[in-house]
Amino acid sequence: MDQQMDQKKRVTEITVTAAKGQLTELVRRALAGDEVVLTRHGRPAVRLEPVAPAMTARSRQALLEAARAASVAKASRGAGAARSQDFLYGEDGLPE
Repeated sequence: MDQQMDQKKRVTEITVTAAKGQLTELVRRALAGDEVVLTRHGRPAVRLEPVAPAMTARSRQALLEAARAASVAKASRGAGAARSQDFLYGEDGLPE
């Protein structure tokens, strides 16, 4: 699938010096899905690519719900907080 996407992308190679005056246009192309490569001394130096989009409120809520569901599934019933340290003490109530 990545090979198919690579074939559809337009590749733009431009020198760093020339890119200085066209940065806005190059960023627009990168955001549109084109591959933008800045070259230095005839060799590729930097690739412009979009940053992953920030989480939306809906995706954040879904992630929180999934985390809550996972924690409920992992929780096991055990001694209540009032009795959780009983193993440390003897019948007389003193530390063992």
